[in-house]
Amino acid sequence: MKRSVINDIIRESDAFIRSFGYVMPSFAYWSPDELKARVASDSARIRDHSMGWDITDYGQGRFEELGLFLFTVRNGNNANVDAGRGMLYAEKIMISGENQISPMHRHNLKTEDIINKGGGTLVLELFKANPDGSISDSDAVRVFTDGTTRSLPAGGLLKLAPGESVTLEPDTWHAFWGEGGKVLIGEVSNVNDDRTDNIFREPIGRFSTVEEDADPLHLLVSDYDHWLS
Repeated sequence: MKRSVINDIIRESDAFIRSFGYVMPSFAYWSPDELKARVASDSARIRDHSMGWDITDYGQGRFEELGLFLFTVRNGNNANVDAGRGMLYAEKIMISGENQISPMHRHNLKTEDIINKGGGTLVLELFKANPDGSISDSDAVRVFTDGTTRSLPAGGLLKLAPGESVTLEPDTWHAFWGEGGKVLIGEVSNVNDDRTDNIFREPIGRFSTVEEDADPLHLLVSDYDHWLS
């Protein structure tokens, strides 16, 4: 993805988020230089816990069709999980465009609540995992939607209106997209590690390759290793 396009997506996404009354944390608006300075002084957790902007086309170069906007607001780490204490949770705010697919995947560890915060309808395609982790084409899928058990056939479509949510366990394969407009999505989960805990059905990448045709408005989480080292 071109950096200029990423900058535009950040601006558009920030405006969309604000239109629903959600206010981003102050570090969202730090310049690259300020973030680098703060990481070196009092804010290393932002880098170390992969908090911040995340825009991906999954390495396919078709963001409008296959992509997702994310911002990680808070996140623990695996050391917390190993100790069984501390920050054992994570929170994201995301945007899925109309018919913009976030591709089929599951997680090894993460259980997550996916919440439609406003906009269009959020559609999820769901499958159960076999014992070896592969997709089951026959097993029914049982999920909780706001505490109520729902059962769908393999590959069934779950549609969430604004205000509705679903709990996805690690053995639930899922893809999702917006219907009837862009959707503002909340995610509440246990500790999130996007580098190791995303298992995709297709051999695609989690992060985008960036073409530096402009200065970054704000750094992405995937920029941190290069820009903040």
